[in-house]
Amino acid sequence: MRHGKKFNHLGRKTAHRKAMLANMACSLIEHKRINTTVAKAKALKQFVEPLVTKSKEDTTHNRRVVFSKLRQKDAVAELFREVAPKVGDRPGGYTRIIKLGNRLGDNADMAMIELVDYNDTYNPSGTAKKKTRRSRRGGGSKPTAAAAKPEASNEEE
Repeated sequence: MRHGKKFNHLGRKTAHRKAMLANMACSLIEHKRINTTVAKAKALKQFVEPLVTKSKEDTTHNRRVVFSKLRQKDAVAELFREVAPKVGDRPGGYTRIIKLGNRLGDNADMAMIELVDYNDTYNPSGTAKKKTRRSRRGGGSKPTAAAAKPEASNEEE
């Protein structure tokens, strides 16, 4: 029976699990994406999303709460300084998990977890392509503009 099992223990004791998730969260904040197993990515998502929500309001109390979880001053500073303003208008869902296939050595399911607003492939920020449309005539070049100049010069003479 699985009564009362709220989260994945990942085969580790509590202290090891908390330290591992804190280190993975710091790496995610620093590098914006990391590769790991699917189970660890899902556990990390539950760990890091409340911290990003806390970082949207920059108070001393929120910084201390986040620091007690992350345990790295540089990661907390980057979270509050760079990540929080970028996700300020988003109401949740700060991370994305993309499955990558199986690991070569032990066939474990691998995934990439990333911060959503830092991926330029899925959400290009400000680089909107200029939309072009084809004309219905199907002409490749514009012969009318080239032909108009010689005709105009003949009329003047």
